[in-house]
Amino acid sequence: MSDLALILGAVLLAAAGGEAFLKSILGAARHLRVPKVVVATTLAAFATSSPELTVSTVAALAGQPEIGLGDALGSNVVNIALIFGLALLYGGVQTSRQDFGRDFYLALAVPALSFFLIFDGRIEGAEALLLLAVFFAWLVWSVRHALRQRAVAVDVEATELSAGKSLLLGVLGLGALIAAGRLFVSGATGIAAAFAVDTYVIGAIVVAIGTSLPELVTVILSRLRGHDDVGVGTLIGSNLFNGLAIVGVAGTIHPIVAPMSEVALTLACGIVALLLLLPNRSGLIVRGRGFLLLMLYVGFVWATLTS
Repeated sequence: MSDLALILGAVLLAAAGGEAFLKSILGAARHLRVPKVVVATTLAAFATSSPELTVSTVAALAGQPEIGLGDALGSNVVNIALIFGLALLYGGVQTSRQDFGRDFYLALAVPALSFFLIFDGRIEGAEALLLLAVFFAWLVWSVRHALRQRAVAVDVEATELSAGKSLLLGVLGLGALIAAGRLFVSGATGIAAAFAVDTYVIGAIVVAIGTSLPELVTVILSRLRGHDDVGVGTLIGSNLFNGLAIVGVAGTIHPIVAPMSEVALTLACGIVALLLLLPNRSGLIVRGRGFLLLMLYVGFVWATLTS
């Protein structure tokens, strides 16, 4: 019962924190004079990925980087298959392939690179540094792109929040979301441990859902408030942070050893989920994709538990 109470508390805390965090993203876009999607893909994605960074770092320092690997890769499947699948049940998302840009195609390439690096069942320090190098190269490009965008008139939602209030709301909202994730992880891990689930599976399924709560709440609220570009940008950016920075940090702290079969399954599901995110010729991600994404996630959980 105590574990269930922790999960319920996490949901309530996430709802409150998510509302504040979304307002902060919109305020930041206005004050920085850049499109909302740029802020979502970089600042918001980094912030919502901070729980995964914490989990992977602590796990690697404890000599169990496999939990961090499972969390980072599993979170990428949760982000697209589960979170965006749920968001699409609310209705189709109007966008275009151009809006996805290089970030989307890099997000597709990262799982392929990860598969290559862990083909021998290990990610050594040098390989982890390669992931970090790609991450920093992408980050530099994103910052330069954002600075160029400042010269263009940006259509952002009007807000009365000052820069200070936007920052404060962001800190408080993110803090609530991270705390909610930790509560969820504590409760769900306790339940999973009772069923003797191994560490990689706990990371890929249980911990991944808990640390993805910030993305879940941000995306759902973005949909309800009419800011679909914020939700899409946050998920794609978060996938890049997870696959490059978080796995890279864990691997530099401690070499990662993981069963190739389990990792390959997670990476493959992540790639399929991203491909299902591509809009049709009219620029619409149709509602039916949501059902396919949710079916993919259910299949991923079943295959991970039975492998």
